[in-house]
Amino acid sequence: MNRNASYFFLRVSMGINFFGHGLVRLIKLHDFADGMAKSFEKTWLPQLFVHTFSIILPFLEFIIGLLLMIGFKTKIATIAGASLIILLLFGSSTVENWEAMGIQMIYAGLFYVLMSRMDDNAFSMDRKL
Repeated sequence: MNRNASYFFLRVSMGINFFGHGLVRLIKLHDFADGMAKSFEKTWLPQLFVHTFSIILPFLEFIIGLLLMIGFKTKIATIAGASLIILLLFGSSTVENWEAMGIQMIYAGLFYVLMSRMDDNAFSMDRKL
């Protein structure tokens, strides 16, 4: 399979993953935010910060996912996605959720591939515009 098609499938897969995370969390936004804040109660992070981040997170996931799925502003979406993973890694470390951090490191590696192979992003709205 050629690199352009491979990039397309990885980009769309990551997009669907983020889009899906955001969508299901938006539907139950306050329950999600309350649950997230509760899971960080015993950390040193301020609850206001955790709760605010928990409200914003689903919107970020949804938007990043949508952009990746359609291949629009891919460079910005991949930088935003990688940055979000860094924040999630930091948060996971404060609650000692090493399993989640392992999964998040896989996301970090996939964002590395998407960012470093941007020239293979031929099947996208970016290339059409």
